[in-house]
Amino acid sequence: MPPIACKTWIPLPSGRSEHVSLGNRVTGTIFGYRKGHVYFSVQMDPKAEPILLLELATPTNSLVKEMASGLVRIALECERRQNRGKLFMEPVWTMYCNGRKAGYAIRRACSEIDIQVLTLVQVISMGAGVLPKTDEEGPDGELMYMRAKFERVVGSKDSEAFYMMNPDGTGGPELSIFLLRI
Repeated sequence: MPPIACKTWIPLPSGRSEHVSLGNRVTGTIFGYRKGHVYFSVQMDPKAEPILLLELATPTNSLVKEMASGLVRIALECERRQNRGKLFMEPVWTMYCNGRKAGYAIRRACSEIDIQVLTLVQVISMGAGVLPKTDEEGPDGELMYMRAKFERVVGSKDSEAFYMMNPDGTGGPELSIFLLRI
């Protein structure tokens, strides 16, 4: 990807992201190279630094096929530890997609490429597509993305859910992501 000036990016002070209070509506972005892994980003608003960035075990093209067939439920589970902190700070999650174990998800720090992708799509409130090819195209093909508002529901300090909201308010969510500490 070409370098992009991030003049409108609002970085959080170092180490503060674990203390930020999210509202009940957040911006969620799912992106990844067609043949690569999927990344899920949660932001307070489209111009803010991600509060959570997870690399999911599912290849992007597999998730696209699952979503084309209907509802998608992703459950991310981690084990309860003695000194547990914030749920978003958990480093490794076991991933289930529509009830089938799909490997692991890993919490990551935001890289320069992640920042560039999120900067490119920050003006999009809701939608999906493929970012234009560049001379420096990734090794795994085209970069696909889906961006939407998600309703955030906190069940307890050990469980949260993100439900993708339909813009017209009809029907249920097509995508739900659950974070569970068991």
